Amino acid sequence: MPDNIIHVDFSRPSEPERVTVPWDAVRDFVWAMPNHNTFSIKPIKDFVARWTLGADIIVDPFARDSRIGTITNDLNPDTDAQYHMKAEAFLNCLLTQGVEADVVLYDPPYSVRQVSECYKIAGLEVTQQDTQASFYTKVKDNIKPLVKDNGIVLSFGWNSTGVGKEGFITEEIMLVSHGGPHNDTICVAQRKQDNSQGELL
Repeated sequence: MPDNIIHVDFSRPSEPERVTVPWDAVRDFVWAMPNHNTFSIKPIKDFVARWTLGADIIVDPFARDSRIGTITNDLNPDTDAQYHMKAEAFLNCLLTQGVEADVVLYDPPYSVRQVSECYKIAGLEVTQQDTQASFYTKVKDNIKPLVKDNGIVLSFGWNSTGVGKEGFITEEIMLVSHGGPHNDTICVAQRKQDNSQGELL
């Protein structure tokens, strides 16, 4: 059995069940003050800097005022982003133009309530479709083909799903605690599998 696998037993004595966690991917547990500008939080800023080092094309579909990305978008026209489109449409435009990203920063609203708030701030009508879980699925489905082979997706939110495991390897997970009633920010770095190496098992 590999040393880097932790087996966590959540079972009752009469119903043995075992959950396997690839613990070597979890590198850091840190604390930092919360901030609605995710990339201004020091440990997250450092996490992003480490994974974007040397990258030429960095796509950020939810950039707000961040200038880390080389191609930035935000729904709110009052932000400093280069484009102001719905994230799905923005990513689809890049795909049709043949853009291949070295890194994609995936820092969406963390809940459907936050999605609704973002639309209202941008002065847009919120539809039921905009606040369904499929909002995230559609964005991820456009991110996956946009990243070049061996490229990186950095995801931020309240879960460690990232863009999913199909075609991607999780390289690092960092948990940022904000104390009190605040949810942790979970930072996930995933590398897209090189198609020439075959499919992941």
